Amino acid sequence: MHVLIIGAAGMVGRKLAERLTRDRTLDGRKVEAMTLVDVVTPEAPTAFTGKVSLQTLDLSDPGSAETLIASRPDVIFHLAAIVSGEAELDFEKGYRINLDGTRHLFEAIRLAHLADGYRPRLVFTSSIAVVGAPLPYPIPDDFHTTPLTSYGTQKAICELLLSDYSRKGYFDGIGIRLPTVCIRPGKPNKAASGFFSNILREPLVGQEAILPVGEDVRHWHASPRSAVGFLIHGATIDLEKVGPRRNLSMPGLSATVGEQIEALRRVAGEKAVKLIRHEPDEMIMRICAGWAPGFEATRARALGFTAESSFDEIIRVHIEDELGGSL
Repeated sequence: MHVLIIGAAGMVGRKLAERLTRDRTLDGRKVEAMTLVDVVTPEAPTAFTGKVSLQTLDLSDPGSAETLIASRPDVIFHLAAIVSGEAELDFEKGYRINLDGTRHLFEAIRLAHLADGYRPRLVFTSSIAVVGAPLPYPIPDDFHTTPLTSYGTQKAICELLLSDYSRKGYFDGIGIRLPTVCIRPGKPNKAASGFFSNILREPLVGQEAILPVGEDVRHWHASPRSAVGFLIHGATIDLEKVGPRRNLSMPGLSATVGEQIEALRRVAGEKAVKLIRHEPDEMIMRICAGWAPGFEATRARALGFTAESSFDEIIRVHIEDELGGSL
């Protein structure tokens, strides 16, 4: 099997490549080749024994998508995007990367299908940003898409395209609406939701963190480990069971910022909590006001997708995966 990961230099992309390397198989088939692609050169997983191709390109550039599928990968994970805060600040870049790049990929696959019957499994990372306030709690699976950000709008459009291209049989697609991934390892990015990770990640290693919103903000979370699990399951699930509604809200954990902080206190103590500094940010607070507090995720759970059940567990996953298992 040949697996293509677009956005492989990002945190989730790197962890996905590492998971495939450990598992060695996907859907019962040996992973013999991986093509890892991003706008910066991805790193090859050191333990992978198959063929690895590293490519540096921008999916929104003409001809890039055709180059990527020339070798006809069996499974495509499309993770590439610019994040919410950056997409809101740079309107043109957001639409070019998040929408145009995705459309180029879908079209390249369609034309290949018409030429030789090529029909890969395509796993697309969407976002819970496709819904926006006013929102019920919990949000049901059939709630309409009402994005209130450019990022959410771009993802919602891509969801519609994925469903239509799948309906026409050009590829076998599934859209994974990721919760906010927390705790993200590494340095802070430009996502408006980045503070959810920052207020836990930095204090766990003795560093100060900034909290730009109030502690009553409630949101939907899952760990990086769960996010990778969603993608793997999406690549192997029988899509006949999913049906024509190909975009699924993933399971997660609904928690307020205050509940996050209390979990940090239980796991790491008062010393860690005291490293959180409150500095309100009007733009982030405005964006947060339209964010999803939590989902039923009934369809996804019934199809076998799973996530953490407590924030203590999310913090402990981070400690296990990123801090060597202990503080």
